[in-house]
Amino acid sequence: MELRQLTYFIEVAKREHVTEAANSMHIAQSAVSRQLFNLESELGVDLFIRDGRNVKLTPIGRVFLDHVEQALNVLDNARREIEEYLDPERGTIRIGFPSSLAAHTLPTVVSAFRDKHPKVKFSLSQGNYYSLVERVKTGEIDMALLGPVPNQEKKLIGTTLFTDRMVALLHRSHPLSSNKSLSLSQLKEEQFVLFPNGFVLRDIIVKACNQLGFQPTVSFEGEDIDAIKGLVSAGLGITIIPEVTLIENIPHSTVKLPVVHPEVTRSVGVIIPRERKLLPTEQLFYDFLKDYFSFLDKFQY
Repeated sequence: MELRQLTYFIEVAKREHVTEAANSMHIAQSAVSRQLFNLESELGVDLFIRDGRNVKLTPIGRVFLDHVEQALNVLDNARREIEEYLDPERGTIRIGFPSSLAAHTLPTVVSAFRDKHPKVKFSLSQGNYYSLVERVKTGEIDMALLGPVPNQEKKLIGTTLFTDRMVALLHRSHPLSSNKSLSLSQLKEEQFVLFPNGFVLRDIIVKACNQLGFQPTVSFEGEDIDAIKGLVSAGLGITIIPEVTLIENIPHSTVKLPVVHPEVTRSVGVIIPRERKLLPTEQLFYDFLKDYFSFLDKFQY
């Protein structure tokens, strides 16, 4: 079994097409097909169901793919660890983040870090909450900023960096827009603009409403914070979103109001793998994150 064969296997599995995989790697299609045949012969199983040059993984092929991806991640980490051992100031950090931390939190902290460590590189990857958790577990990314911080994941270590309040965002023509604050119960008859089902920020809001005895009526859904802000700005409903998403600016024609009775919050932090020691450059950034937000907390971030 050769590293080259495993690399070809992953690319074909990802694209489900031999020719497209070969083109992406700038290799002859016949060479890819031959190496896949040799790999299957060595293993004694069919990894793909073939339909011309279109292919799909067999059940055992999917199992093998999971193991191969983990193995290549281990090899990649070994290479990176050697490089970073020689110079931690020149390593690369693969970090994931959700849309709610994309506009202010992540750029601010990365910029502050690079002021001190200008040669460190970042590979940034945006995703939703649950996909980020899984990608840190599998080693696809080194760490993730997210909120709330998961506490029940045995394969992860979660560190809370700060607590973020959830605030209401209303169109300025809304009857409640002149209030200084809002009780969550005042919104039970409102049309909400929320993330779709399966997004953790929606779960937080729905749970808070349910605890007061009502189910929020969702008129529109958006898969990122900017889309939700835009729908509220257009007067299509109200929303409750993390206050940190409004630090840079409040959208045109909207007002931000604190939500009280009850106050709705989320923890925001960083997750890292429990079963893998951080590489030197990753550890450098991880320690920086904790020190940075500890310092900001003294000034009520």
